[in-house]
Amino acid sequence: MAITAGMVKDLREKTGLPMMECKKALDEAGGDEQQAIELLRKKGLVQLSKRAGRETGEGRLTCYLDEASGRAAIVELLCETAPVAGTEDFIELSAAAARAATQIEAPTAENILEQPLPSEPARKVGDLLNDAVNRIRENIKIGRVGVLSGHIGHYLHHDGRKGVLVEFNAACPAELATGVCMHVAAMRPMCVRRDEVDPKLVEQEREIAAEQVQGKPEHILDKIVTGKLNKWYSEIVLLEQPFVKEDKKSVGQILQEAGPELTVNRYVRFEIGEA
Repeated sequence: MAITAGMVKDLREKTGLPMMECKKALDEAGGDEQQAIELLRKKGLVQLSKRAGRETGEGRLTCYLDEASGRAAIVELLCETAPVAGTEDFIELSAAAARAATQIEAPTAENILEQPLPSEPARKVGDLLNDAVNRIRENIKIGRVGVLSGHIGHYLHHDGRKGVLVEFNAACPAELATGVCMHVAAMRPMCVRRDEVDPKLVEQEREIAAEQVQGKPEHILDKIVTGKLNKWYSEIVLLEQPFVKEDKKSVGQILQEAGPELTVNRYVRFEIGEA
């Protein structure tokens, strides 16, 4: 069967692949477009295998909130170079992975790839990844995945490189919820509350503080050490950090003003390039 320019053009529009590769696939498939598409997808798997060992230091984060289940996910999709993270294929794949993560009880990079695409139930997220690798020609993979449920706030930086989910114990005003998420993104707290800090780390900090106050009057040593520890906690504990939008008050105080019992249960903070 003769392969026409129109057939090649149609296949290129459907796959996004170079004209010569589309023509070669049509030649191999005897002009059968669906068979040619399958051939190209199989070659995409070869491309994926060849690129699997390449370093992936770039990428983007995507947040997705599923109102039906009350679950929210943040997914890290990684690639080799920064420009790729802004392509339509990459953004579509990232969104599909985040949405799929909300549908799984314990999502991982592996089981997300096995989830069906809502728009094409016969295909999986993994098929979308293979298609992207085939077109983009870079190593692409899912990195970290975080899922929270209940009363969720979320924030994604404009470049997609920094994202946060925060789970509140009760409904939180939308503007405040976003503000707390932005605070977490900017201030990088170690944990939500001080009883979550590693006791070994606390003891180490206490010893450092004690060394710094040697020579002070004995009766005020404990008070000074406690003061230094409290200051340290205010730097690393979310609820004790000065709120970025109103630094005369802590995050915990701001939340209590919005609701006497309102607090943060937990959060997830990801940043591309940061383990």
